[in-house]
Amino acid sequence: MKTPRTRRALTLVLAVAACLGLAVTAFAAGGEDAVSGMYATFWALVPPVVAIVLALITKEAYSSLFIGVLVGALFQCGFAPVETLDTMLSQGFVSAIEGNAGIFLFLVLLGVIVALVNASGGSAAFGRWAERNIKTRVGASLATFALGILIFIDDYFNCLTVGSVMRPVTDSHRISRPKLAYLIDATAAPVCMIAPVSSWAAAVSGVAADLDTGVSGIELFIQAIPYNFYSLLTFVFIIALSVMRFDYGPMRLCEQNAREKGDLAAVQGSDSGEGNPKGRVMDLIIPVVILFVLCTVGMIYVGGFFGVDAWGGTDNAGDFIGAFGNTDAFIGLPWGGIVALVLIVAYVVARRVLTFKEAMACVPKGFIAMVPPITILTLAVSLKNMTNLLGADVFVQNAMEGASQGLYSLLPAVIFIVACLLAFASGTSWGTFGILIPIVVSVFEPGSALLTIGISACLAGAVCGDHCSPISDTTIMASAGAQCDHVTHVSTQLPYAITVAAVSFVTFILAGFVQNAAICLIVGAALTVGALLVLRNMNADRG
Repeated sequence: MKTPRTRRALTLVLAVAACLGLAVTAFAAGGEDAVSGMYATFWALVPPVVAIVLALITKEAYSSLFIGVLVGALFQCGFAPVETLDTMLSQGFVSAIEGNAGIFLFLVLLGVIVALVNASGGSAAFGRWAERNIKTRVGASLATFALGILIFIDDYFNCLTVGSVMRPVTDSHRISRPKLAYLIDATAAPVCMIAPVSSWAAAVSGVAADLDTGVSGIELFIQAIPYNFYSLLTFVFIIALSVMRFDYGPMRLCEQNAREKGDLAAVQGSDSGEGNPKGRVMDLIIPVVILFVLCTVGMIYVGGFFGVDAWGGTDNAGDFIGAFGNTDAFIGLPWGGIVALVLIVAYVVARRVLTFKEAMACVPKGFIAMVPPITILTLAVSLKNMTNLLGADVFVQNAMEGASQGLYSLLPAVIFIVACLLAFASGTSWGTFGILIPIVVSVFEPGSALLTIGISACLAGAVCGDHCSPISDTTIMASAGAQCDHVTHVSTQLPYAITVAAVSFVTFILAGFVQNAAICLIVGAALTVGALLVLRNMNADRG
């Protein structure tokens, strides 16, 4: 039975398809000229916009992303049917699978580890412990936030680990899965973007390494941390929202259903069993510690920390930060995950909470649990590939260079908005700051305060857009970690992210003139709390 909303969405899709069909004649005759006419224009941003709008309307991610990929391929190939199909397959889906095979493997490994911990009773034991020691919903929310802050090495690892550990805790206090997904997503990328030792810091340092900034890449990153208003104010927002004990937007209904009806809005088939009654809290803590330590070792090993030129890297013997700057998370995380899985299987079998046969039965369970995020990730990366083929980065670069004329003190705020829009449309924060950092450096004087603020605005906007985007890898991982429907996660967290983004925009305007991080942060924190007080009063009036 199709709802009116679904029927309207399907009508919209058919209308778009009809328009594209009518355009075939006009574009096909142009051949290559049609493609070059769309390259580096606003049309390059249309495919992700189509996918995002459809996902928010239909509440269904798979078909929405597929249609976005199709539109991008049609634009790229001048609406020629055979070439469009070839492009979708070779440069879209196959390229996405090849380029992300390491992360797919890590997702499967983590799914298996989660299944092992659940079957051993470790998750249930931790849930019972948390129920005794974490007495309130506020405490459960803040504990989730605190764990997210502690796991700052990598955002993928953060999302999936925090979700696995905290699901029993938040479930016991009837916190909805969309709220858990928001807490995960709101700490993963923001904390990585302000942690000097993280894969994100390494990526930023690498982009800025050869640019004329007056300092090294890592020094520029560290100088930018106090001005990264979106990341820092997101933390203020989470704490204030938790302490005030209210929600607004679509999240309010999810939380109300969780409190009053016990409807956590978990994905169908998510594992919530009790597992082995002999399980203990250590049966969760020890596997998590093993995974964390070995994934960190895997990251720095691939980066050459141990003096080995691993995977084509460079020798960074003894240089921890240098190793992170040279690492590849798509190799390092699976490296650590495989070793960790072997040790965890040995641990649960030695503890006699699972037999070897029961442990091996967790392998297909873990794989099945990760099929939805792997599918969404494949479609999302395919859509990014189509956007790249259409030259979205060139279009944004040209727009930025044009905007830099005559908006000098306001430019940090402009950079923040541009980075937000680009990251939202492309679903990649790394790609966003990779495009914008060289532009920002060319606009401001090396070593100036405005250069630091401009870099911060670029990084903050990249995190914000990534946080909001339904095609972002980190957003997909947060949904997987919380075992929450992906589109529900996006629609419920969007009002929260936009609130912090609005405050951050005002704060960046102030920073362009004041150029003092402490003053700007105090003003930003006050505005964040003030906005929440106003929203709480508005929701109280509505009953």
